[in-house]
Amino acid sequence: MDLTRVKKQKQHRKALKFYTACFGFREPFQILCDGTLVHYLVGNGITPNTALENSLGATVELFTTRCILSELKNHGSPEALEAAKNLCTDARCGHETQKSAEDCITEVIGQNNAQNFFVATQDGDLRGSLRKIPRVPLISALGKELFLGKPSSSQRQFAKSSEEERLHITDLEAQIINTNVESKDKVRKRKRAKGPNPLSVLKKKKKPVVTNDKKLNNDEGSVKRKRIRRRRKTSQKDVVEGIHQ
Repeated sequence: MDLTRVKKQKQHRKALKFYTACFGFREPFQILCDGTLVHYLVGNGITPNTALENSLGATVELFTTRCILSELKNHGSPEALEAAKNLCTDARCGHETQKSAEDCITEVIGQNNAQNFFVATQDGDLRGSLRKIPRVPLISALGKELFLGKPSSSQRQFAKSSEEERLHITDLEAQIINTNVESKDKVRKRKRAKGPNPLSVLKKKKKPVVTNDKKLNNDEGSVKRKRIRRRRKTSQKDVVEGIHQ
């Protein structure tokens, strides 16, 4: 693989990451193709859906409109018309009378590209008008290759502003948040009912059980500590005194 192809794929990955992260594009990517692109690819022997999937490195779904098919029928080749009919799904522009491809696509995209279409076209004027709409990725062909345009500076600025607006809170929201915080603080500061004295609910200590061995040892000790009384011998003098009394 040559360096040019590697560089192109790297640029495509960066661009796809931008559109998916900032604008919510998801696979399969929806590609709205106009007649100029289909005519160019068929004329160069390139299959549109295969070429687009290889270029983006992702699954795709191709779309067109009845206005574009009518334009191909009147001004394009039969091969291009047949390829558009077989490969593309009708995007349902809703126009009862035929409009130019540029006007039709512009109306389908609208002001914010709500359906998340990639627009594939070789029409320079159409690409120029669609660049003014921030959420529209553009694809064009050069030689045998398809290229996804880099996000423009206006697209990047729009994505940045949208993110800042999403993260910004209004004065009313800030007031509500502060009120909730103050209410929680007051609840925390309220004096809670005191519970029972932890010392009064302590379990009573059980008296140690005295085993027979300990009791025996204590009894022996008490016997040893018992004082032995000595009897005084009765003298003859005491006997005599007792008789006289």
